[in-house]
Amino acid sequence: MKSGWQLKRLADVAKVSAGNSAPQDESLFKDGVYPFFRTADAGRVRFGEIHKSADYLNDKGIKGLRRYPSGTILFPKSGASTFLNHRVMLGVEGFVSSHLATIVADTTQIEPRFLLYFLSTVAAQDLIQDHAYPSLNLPTIEGISIQSPPLHEQRRIVGILDEAFVGITTAKANAEKNLQNARALFESHIHSVFTQRHKDWIEKPLGEVCEYLNGKAHEQCIDKDGRFIVINSKFISSEGAVFKKSNEALLLLQPGDIAMVLSDVPNGKALAKCFLVEEANTYTLNQRICLIRSKKFHTKFLFYQLNRNKHFLAFDNGENQTNMRLNQILECPLFLPSITEQENIAARLDDLREETQHLEFIYQQKLDALEALKKSLLNQAFTGEL
Repeated sequence: MKSGWQLKRLADVAKVSAGNSAPQDESLFKDGVYPFFRTADAGRVRFGEIHKSADYLNDKGIKGLRRYPSGTILFPKSGASTFLNHRVMLGVEGFVSSHLATIVADTTQIEPRFLLYFLSTVAAQDLIQDHAYPSLNLPTIEGISIQSPPLHEQRRIVGILDEAFVGITTAKANAEKNLQNARALFESHIHSVFTQRHKDWIEKPLGEVCEYLNGKAHEQCIDKDGRFIVINSKFISSEGAVFKKSNEALLLLQPGDIAMVLSDVPNGKALAKCFLVEEANTYTLNQRICLIRSKKFHTKFLFYQLNRNKHFLAFDNGENQTNMRLNQILECPLFLPSITEQENIAARLDDLREETQHLEFIYQQKLDALEALKKSLLNQAFTGEL
């Protein structure tokens, strides 16, 4: 430990407590003006100061609840959000959910922002004993060890981190925007292909020009000798649950087959997404996925058309689980130009997709590098090397 630094428990330098049980009566939130912070609010900020909540309590709603001062650090302590390690600090007075631990720094010993930065390096995964039921009790949080330098040194470190993190945040926002723009450009081009189509293109319902098959319910288990991968809606990919080969008749996909999600949960954004199969007898589908097999299409042309078809996107209401019915799928209008034109369009889209993926790779590398820089700075800060 660096000279002049002291090893302390979190309880030695801050008051740790739990938030309030959330009021259940909706009338207590009507015309509310007092912010009530939940884990979802912390998740929207992830790190830094938080000033707004999704829910606000009224005068009746705050009766009997503890109010927390500006500068209170929120530390998720129960539920799946615990693993996300969000660390935020109240920028206003407010009320806090019991799923969050509240940490109020003793400013005679520790700077609140120094403590916030330090707690961002603490991984809840290392503190939780049973990962199946993520939960942290207050004594565990209070027992977190912190290397604490003198206050003047804390303020110097915070100044360096604040300046560096502003730059990193700006750079990350630019890289994320560029990443979104690259994807949007590709999607916009696909959209224009099918909205500015030639008048000679024939329109046919999917049921006339494609074969349709449903996936099946499979008993999933891990088996190192498994031969097949179940494709499910979380999301369609080559990753999934491997299951043992059995006597049941498996729906095995062939190269050129397209698997499509039939149902989605709120905000899942997987409804009608597609996966193009390239290897035979490698994948099978669960019951929430269907198989679409081309009869008259160039495979890639059909794949691109299905992924951008407004007929399917209209069913995603974003509220309750959306399930597409068979007749909705079979009635989907598909455009059928000549096979030569299909091949030419698919080739152009493939080239554009390759360029887009290259850009996405570059921007993702920048994001990864910026995240690594943050971790490096924090490590230096709390080992006395900054």
